[in-house]
Amino acid sequence: MVREFEGKTEQEAIAMAMTELQLEQDELDIEIVDAGKRGLFKKSNVRIRVYLADDLQESESSVAQEGLDEYEQQVIDFLTVLLDKMGYPGFVKITHRKEGKLALDVVSDHSSIIIGKKGKNLDAIQLIVNVYAGQLNPSVKVIIDSENYRMRHEEQLVKLAYRAAEQVKRSGRSKLLEPMNPFERRLIHTALNGIEGVTTKSEGEGLFKQVRITIDEDLPPLRKEH
Repeated sequence: MVREFEGKTEQEAIAMAMTELQLEQDELDIEIVDAGKRGLFKKSNVRIRVYLADDLQESESSVAQEGLDEYEQQVIDFLTVLLDKMGYPGFVKITHRKEGKLALDVVSDHSSIIIGKKGKNLDAIQLIVNVYAGQLNPSVKVIIDSENYRMRHEEQLVKLAYRAAEQVKRSGRSKLLEPMNPFERRLIHTALNGIEGVTTKSEGEGLFKQVRITIDEDLPPLRKEH
């Protein structure tokens, strides 16, 4: 299976692919289709092509065909009952399986409440389900989504990271982003890893730390034109 992604830079396109496919960069077979061309006023997007392994394609396409195993059925039943007890019933389905991960999607008339502000309700539900699922099989992490919230949120974070990096490069002043969970911070670090002129580091204590974007001392900031 082949998928294509676009971004302002190669690293942004790769970050988009990692977000949507929920894979690490070293798991992706990437081909640069269009490196982007600089025009009179702006540079065109970089376009990459990602080749997915046959086993991943088979795993994704067979989700709707294969029956649920005992573990999957128990996790789905637990989440279904949890949503019902919360007063926001919904239908739970598997969107994909891969080694060490099970992705579930909640279809509900109450999706906005289930997701919550900045996805906090969804994160809390996912945490509860993983506590239960971990007792059944600690080697599998359950990822819960609804209305593609996680993919949309992660794409917004990548765009936020690039905007903040440009501000830092132009102003020469560091920028501290809002507190984020470990996955969100890793997404920011990965997105900006290949951006020339800036570096990132996490600051703070506890689970929710902040990412600070600073000027790379080896490279001067961009000067404003007068």
